[in-house]
Amino acid sequence: MKAVFSAPIGEQMLLKNGLRDRGHEERVSKILGGVAFGYLALCFIAPYLLPSDSVPELSGRANAIDYAFENSWGNDGHEEGGSVGHDQSLHGGKFVWSELNPIWALAYGFGDLNCHQKHERSWEINGNQMPVCARDIGIFLGFSLGCLFFLLRGVNRWTVRDTFLSVFPDKWLFEIYEKDKRMIVMLSIMGMGLVPMGIDGFTQLLLGSYESNNLLRIITGSGAGFVGGWWFCSAFSARPKFFQEAANVTLPAGSRLVVK
Repeated sequence: MKAVFSAPIGEQMLLKNGLRDRGHEERVSKILGGVAFGYLALCFIAPYLLPSDSVPELSGRANAIDYAFENSWGNDGHEEGGSVGHDQSLHGGKFVWSELNPIWALAYGFGDLNCHQKHERSWEINGNQMPVCARDIGIFLGFSLGCLFFLLRGVNRWTVRDTFLSVFPDKWLFEIYEKDKRMIVMLSIMGMGLVPMGIDGFTQLLLGSYESNNLLRIITGSGAGFVGGWWFCSAFSARPKFFQEAANVTLPAGSRLVVK
């Protein structure tokens, strides 16, 4: 889909994208942002309401189930100081999230599957380790804010890139549209959010002498989560079916979409 510079056409519409309402964009943003913020809140509520010192220090593997049952991988006596895992008996004893009530089990089960849960990279509340590490807390926080940002400013403009950029005032985008640099600008913004987290994480992984800290983890995670929430809201909001044809989409600088 290419944006072609031309004079504005068509009848006057209420919104800057050429449609009369943005109910679809609002629903998408509320659903995605609500899920992310709901889990973020659960990460704080679960350890706070669980009995004190009932969640020990954990150390598992990302994208694996390590603490679902008493005989799960994470509860074994692994070597101390390894890249993953530790001797769980030396860190507060075994942990089995499947024995918790369903809500707390959801919090810790999702964290178990998606996060390494290394205790030295996580925070504690009420003597209980949180379900995910500090970087993931930042990602969920940033994702929620990215969805809120799009909820307040974003509109459906047929393509993902145009919908992504719709959060900016049209007057800021004139040169970008005249030179058709939409994809480059979108990827550059995504890179500014994702690259710092990638550098921090991979430097820590590749250089054993470098160890990040939780403040830096949450900052870089928040940046990545923000552009992620913004992009996902754009991707799910960009729907051609709401327009009669591509030429009906109103774009900055009088540009028009042309289907090749």
